[in-house]
Amino acid sequence: AQQGCVREKVYGKQKIYFADQEQLPAASDAELRGLDGEIATRSAQLQALQQSCRHLEAELKDLNSSMTTPEMAREIEALRKDCASYTEKLERIKSATNHVTPEEKEKVCREQQLYRREWCRRKRMANELLDAILEGYPKSKKQFFEEVGIETDEDHGVVLPAT
Repeated sequence: AQQGCVREKVYGKQKIYFADQEQLPAASDAELRGLDGEIATRSAQLQALQQSCRHLEAELKDLNSSMTTPEMAREIEALRKDCASYTEKLERIKSATNHVTPEEKEKVCREQQLYRREWCRRKRMANELLDAILEGYPKSKKQFFEEVGIETDEDHGVVLPAT
């Protein structure tokens, strides 16, 4: 700083040293315009390279997330085995001689509806009877069911079949 090569600025207790720019040659307007043009071309090159890099990174991510050739071969083999087993099962079903006739199916459906209606009717009658008893009972419904030993459909997770 004393020789004049470096300048010094004092800010309170701090001192800042920097190169003395007055000793550097001044650039002409043509040189500045040339440097600005070079900066613009380098910036365009940088943008193009960054775009290319993003594109390549996306492609790499896609390739890393996709299956490899050996993995695909194993997957294809597993699917072929599944297909063969399903084809075999289908052939067994087609060749079975004990098919259910539409009349038998209709009969079973009618019986199922009959039994479901009877179940609903009996459940409703039992609930009405239990509600009548519980009107004069001093304890809760749950305690009454425990004392008497009543098990409900809900206790066992039983649900009425759909109609």
